[in-house]
Amino acid sequence: MATPVKVYGPTLSTAVSRVLACLLEKNVQFHLIPVNMAKGEHKKPDYLKIQPFGQVPAYQDEDITLFESRSINRYICDKYGSQGNKGLYGTNPLEKASIDQWIEAEGQSFNPPSSVLVFQLAFAPRMKLKQDENLIRQNEEKLKKVLDVYEKRLGDSQYLAGDEFTLADLSHLPNIQYLVNGTDRAELITSRENVGRWWGEISSRESWKKVVEMQTSPPPS
Repeated sequence: MATPVKVYGPTLSTAVSRVLACLLEKNVQFHLIPVNMAKGEHKKPDYLKIQPFGQVPAYQDEDITLFESRSINRYICDKYGSQGNKGLYGTNPLEKASIDQWIEAEGQSFNPPSSVLVFQLAFAPRMKLKQDENLIRQNEEKLKKVLDVYEKRLGDSQYLAGDEFTLADLSHLPNIQYLVNGTDRAELITSRENVGRWWGEISSRESWKKVVEMQTSPPPS
């Protein structure tokens, strides 16, 4: 039996939850190892050996260590291609290229404004930090433009990279989860017919429901 891989980081991290969703889609056994960032565990020397930037997630697969959630997910899909969701990262070069371009769109166009909104609207209040209304307004406008592109694309295909759920869709799950369920800006997603339909479909996958359950369950003592 294969040794379970290790994922380091808190489940509430959007990047960590992105990796967990991929592992669940691919039926890969894993151990989740909490990292208490409030106590600075992500800056300790032993952790920096596997994640040199002191961020989360860190990923270990026997003697392999990786960081950056989207790269980790590509590795998982390639190494464990014959199990779980076999089409998650495509089955030929054209499919992979289509998936990759939408993963890049998520990382470069969707993630920057949505991450600002998630922090300002969902996390700042929890941390008792003052919200920057100007920053919120600017990034809301940026995100609307991105979602307008998505709305058109999702009118032509069921999912971003085609008619099957892939890493391109999975990569969006963490930030949209917070926007829809943790802020008062859910209408950014739900008011758009195609984007709203897409969100309903991808968020109802068993893999993602398990991740959300992990986020809301207390850690083991």
